[in-house]
Amino acid sequence: MKKFQKVGSVVLVSLLMSVLVLGCGQKKDANVDDDKKEEVEQSEKEEREPVTILVAAAASLEYSFEDELIPMFEKNNPNIKVEGTYDSSGKLQTQIEEGIEADVFFSAATKQMNALKEENLIDSDSVVELLENKVVLITAAKSDQEMDEFTDITKAKTIAIGDPESVPAGQYAKEILSNLGIWEDTLAKASLGTNVTEVLNWVAEGSADAGIVYATDAATTDQVKVIAQAPEDSLDKKVIYPVGIIANSQKKEAAEKFVDFLKSKEATAVFEKYGFVKNK
Repeated sequence: MKKFQKVGSVVLVSLLMSVLVLGCGQKKDANVDDDKKEEVEQSEKEEREPVTILVAAAASLEYSFEDELIPMFEKNNPNIKVEGTYDSSGKLQTQIEEGIEADVFFSAATKQMNALKEENLIDSDSVVELLENKVVLITAAKSDQEMDEFTDITKAKTIAIGDPESVPAGQYAKEILSNLGIWEDTLAKASLGTNVTEVLNWVAEGSADAGIVYATDAATTDQVKVIAQAPEDSLDKKVIYPVGIIANSQKKEAAEKFVDFLKSKEATAVFEKYGFVKNK
């Protein structure tokens, strides 16, 4: 009888210990589940909270961004608002170096992007050489200037080009005209714009007889006409537009979403509508 009682006690203790262990395990699993639930809720909360990112983009991107791309992105990402600041890539580079609180940089040339990468002001891994553009010679739509080729720019009495010191379109213009052997002749008649949009407007309003802009700029207005595209061998490299995330951005998740959107088929279709070509 005593032996039976002893065995029964051992069995009872074992059962109690099993229940306690099982209970602790379930409690531990419950705590893990609660932690995961809390993480998910926090992540969802962050996604719901409105975020505003600032995109510093070349002036030639303004129309495509403001008219279509930004509204398209915000519609699909209602918690993210995108603001754009547009100017010459050189000026935007300087602003980033001086600490502007921007999140994305979209340059009209690799020179400015590479400079910021070397200064560790851009996340190198985020940079994508996304678009290609062309450089063209334009006159006012109603101009009676007799021009057929790019070299005919020297026939104009007044010429508008971007300032080569800070405007990529001006840097490309200088390279093209230098390779064609007519840079000095052109410069003698030239007014230097602070960005490519200013050059476009000068020609459109008749302040300059001819000018050099991107093909995408010429396509934004019927007040100018394209005379010629820069000869293929007049530029050492293609006109490439790189985009990247600024290193000190405090909203990198939202910035990454916007850059990913710019790489999408939907965004590419918009860029092509405005005259850009996807870089391959």
